[in-house]
Amino acid sequence: MKKFLLASAAIALTAGTAFAASHGKEAKVGVILGFTGPIESLTPIMADSAEMAMKEVNDSGKFLDGVMLSPVRADSTCIDAAAATAAAERLVTTDGVVAIMGADCSGVTGAILSNVAVPNGITMISPSATSPALSTAEDNGLFFRTSPSDARQGVVLSDILAERGVKSVAVTYTNNDYGKGLADSFEAAFTASGGTITLSAPHEDGKADYSAEVGALASAGGELLAVFGYTDQGGKGIIQASLDTGAFETFMLGDGMYGDVLFAELGADLTGSFGVLPGSESEGSTMFTDMATAAGVNGESAYARESYDAAALIALAMMKGGEASSAAVAANVLDVANAPGELILPGQLAKGLEILAAGGDIDYVGATNVELIGPGEAAGSYRYYEFKDGKAETVSYK
Repeated sequence: MKKFLLASAAIALTAGTAFAASHGKEAKVGVILGFTGPIESLTPIMADSAEMAMKEVNDSGKFLDGVMLSPVRADSTCIDAAAATAAAERLVTTDGVVAIMGADCSGVTGAILSNVAVPNGITMISPSATSPALSTAEDNGLFFRTSPSDARQGVVLSDILAERGVKSVAVTYTNNDYGKGLADSFEAAFTASGGTITLSAPHEDGKADYSAEVGALASAGGELLAVFGYTDQGGKGIIQASLDTGAFETFMLGDGMYGDVLFAELGADLTGSFGVLPGSESEGSTMFTDMATAAGVNGESAYARESYDAAALIALAMMKGGEASSAAVAANVLDVANAPGELILPGQLAKGLEILAAGGDIDYVGATNVELIGPGEAAGSYRYYEFKDGKAETVSYK
């Protein structure tokens, strides 16, 4: 994917929208996430976090001579590509958004990218679509993400198992782009390091009974069960069935399994289990948590920080480009996200806007130590946590 040069078609398609937004003093930004579906307990917090950044920009009064950012929410469902595509089409054709914060799950993100964003020249910045396949998607320079690819997550999980002395695991993954991509990445890293995967099997979301899947995994054996699924759906069901039958007592959880509802309902039974999700130990992370708490938002929720950063980058890239357009975002997001320039943290968006207005350079660090690499995705780090006394306590950052 080429991020430094925009296709002329994309620029032409967004030119009229940019004019209307600038002169109408409003720029609509789509916030498309799975408000229904397997991560529906996470997405309201993700949306609130993105909208915190937009409110911060609006409250500054420094954005493009008074243009106001206006978020427009839409439901990706996380799993239904047709529904997600239709929702994104409405954002573009009916609501007239100039950019999209989202989508969330990898499969629907890819569908929106190819069916809506590319044909209409609309830039997307996803906070949570992590499939490695998105790194090579045909995007005309319109797709970015603030979360690292699962190509890296698989390596991190393998390294953690090595540290813990685990030699064999069973793996279950949600049967979609996200689950398969993470399972493949993990398998490649773990087997290369000498580990053994006893069985790697997909599961379908939305089932009432996972006893058959758990029975097969238990028969294959393994020191623990790796669960690459969703916190509100099949992944949770797999864990519950495993605990009910005694098939597995210890679980390794991918990032899609991190969620308050799961922890509240099953956390007491997960002592010794562990997992990862994107995260960093930084000044920006702490500042975001404090801001979110003051706003009544759970800043520790999965992908809350990445959502704030995605929305902030959209605004700052528009400011750098001098107009509220997708073309401005695509052409300038790497510049505002990376060195050189003055460091910008959460709560400092007004400062960033002032510097850009004066023709200066910024390096947006944000809540997640933003650094966009290669095809416009986050270099990223992960928070490694372990369950103790029903709570997910941080072990380290990797």
